[in-house]
Order: sequence, then C-alpha cells, then structure tokens
Amino acid sequence: MPTLINPNSLIYQTDNTALDEFKLKTLVPRLGKYCNSNQMIFDIRLLEPGKYSFPYHFHRNAEELIMIISGSLTLRTEDGLKIIKSGELVFFEIGPSGAHQFYNHEQTSCIYLDIKTTQGIDVVEYPDSGKVNITPLNMIYEIGSQVNYNQGESNISSIWENLKKEHS
Repeated sequence: MPTLINPNSLIYQTDNTALDEFKLKTLVPRLGKYCNSNQMIFDIRLLEPGKYSFPYHFHRNAEELIMIISGSLTLRTEDGLKIIKSGELVFFEIGPSGAHQFYNHEQTSCIYLDIKTTQGIDVVEYPDSGKVNITPLNMIYEIGSQVNYNQGESNISSIWENLKKEHS
C-alpha cells in the first residue's frame, strides 16, 4: 500500500551527539523507516548556514542520490568544490570516486532529499580522518588498526581441545 508523506506534519531533529559543525537536521520519524522500506534509506534534511552535512565520506555498498529542494549548498568531491542549487540532483556512485560532503555557504537553510540504497551491511570510509564505519551496526574503527587475517588464530587447536573437554 502506498505511503503518503506530508513533510509539513513532521519536525526536524538534530543529532545532539554530533560536533557543532555537523549539526545537520533530519525529519523525524526517519522517512525510510516510516514507510517500512527494505531497499532504500531516504530522508529530508535541513542544513543551516555555516554547517557541514557529514564528515567527507564514501560508501562501499550503497549508491546515493540527493536533490536540493530549496536553497543551495557547496558540494565537495574528489574533483573539488561545486555549488548545487534548488532542483538539481547529484548521484554518488559506490567507492572513492563517490566521496562527498556538503557545506551551506548561504545565509538561508538548505533543504534536500537524501536517498541511499541499502543491501545489508555497508562500509563507509572517511578519508579525512582515516576511519571506517560498518553500518547499520555503527561500528567505527580507525583504518590504521587493520590486522592480518590470520592474527590471533594460531591457537585454534587449543580452543578445540578445550571445547572437546567441556562437551565430553
């Protein structure tokens, strides 16, 4: 059954854990969840003057599309900075070439629709800070903590021996 969404009947909420520079507002309830979407995450967001959307990032398992509903903002990509305006859409492909971040350079708020595919687990990388985020679990790690696949696995025989003793 179709779900009609009237954004005027919803309120914007700020993530109070975000740094002041990233005080992006999102309509609540979250629209994708409100519609029980299984394949897409979508939200209407409000970016106030002088604020950034999110840390500069890209997705390993999600495509993203944004449409400016009102206002304009500065888009940061690997190619540099570009102003996008009301009515324009920007698509971000999977991988480093899809890295992006928004900044509201105007004196008025910018409202945009943010649509992202979801196929289970996604890995979001943050090139500026060297972090990865495993979503939707929100498990955030520094890239420098990467370890060899076999690290810590050399004692498997002992583990199995202990298991056999426990279950005999």
